[in-house]
Amino acid sequence: MTTATLPDALPDEVRRRELGTFLRSRRERLGPEQVGLPESGRRRTPGLRREEVASLAGVGVTWYTWLEQGRDIRASEQVLAAIAGTLRLDPYERTHLFTLAGVPAPAQTECTAVPAGMQTILRQLEPFPATLQNARYDILAWNRSYDELMGGVGDLPFEDRNSLLIMFTSQDFRDRALTWEESAPQMVAQFRASLAEHVTEPSWKALLKRLKCESPEFARFWQAHEVKPPRNHTKAFRHPQAGLLRFDYTNMWTGQRSGLRMTTYSPADDETERRLDLLLQLAISAGRSVASTPPATASF
Repeated sequence: MTTATLPDALPDEVRRRELGTFLRSRRERLGPEQVGLPESGRRRTPGLRREEVASLAGVGVTWYTWLEQGRDIRASEQVLAAIAGTLRLDPYERTHLFTLAGVPAPAQTECTAVPAGMQTILRQLEPFPATLQNARYDILAWNRSYDELMGGVGDLPFEDRNSLLIMFTSQDFRDRALTWEESAPQMVAQFRASLAEHVTEPSWKALLKRLKCESPEFARFWQAHEVKPPRNHTKAFRHPQAGLLRFDYTNMWTGQRSGLRMTTYSPADDETERRLDLLLQLAISAGRSVASTPPATASF
């Protein structure tokens, strides 16, 4: 059972029983060597013992046993976090644990990991420009066509590889983006909507502060308090060598909770489709590559 299938008003007894079953299943999938404990010979039951989990999490054995048994006890956020760490829960499992325990899950750190294999997909999409971004609009991976279309994302410092920053602080991008006047306020409204879930996170607050300080236009759009969902639409660019390019801009989310989305630029007319091979050749001549930052990782 996943968090998404739990009723909003799950009876406490059922919730506690499900919590105990979940904890036991996570405990039994771990071996002692995975948590830094020495091997102690053959075990009668799979996985870690309850006393080992309790010791590693810094809680009493009796208390943890009661938790697995579904007894009516309360766990704090700190204790649940310690148990989640001990059991090596991923972000989705961690949220599930907190939900079953009836405790609001703490905000997760913004996803910056690029799933293994994503660069292969980006390369296969060429000559169509494509990129992978998170909810904060950090540009995490891209293909050569996208790099050339944007004027060299890979040449930017890591902290500047953000679509909002490029939109509002890069004059080169402003000169290329023929639909800037339409796209800019839409993007700010999307950012405001996303910010509601991350309002206490330092990285989001720092980005907002920087945008308001460096771009009067962003500050003006921000004051409008518009909130909008992402939408697929047509964007137009004028590339210095490839000329006028019109794209259908599409968002595709890669996971339910990750916030990661792939954005693709498919040609909106025949002329753009004919010019995409030139765009890719220009990228290759400029030494651009399919890249990610931080490096691609399988531990997403």
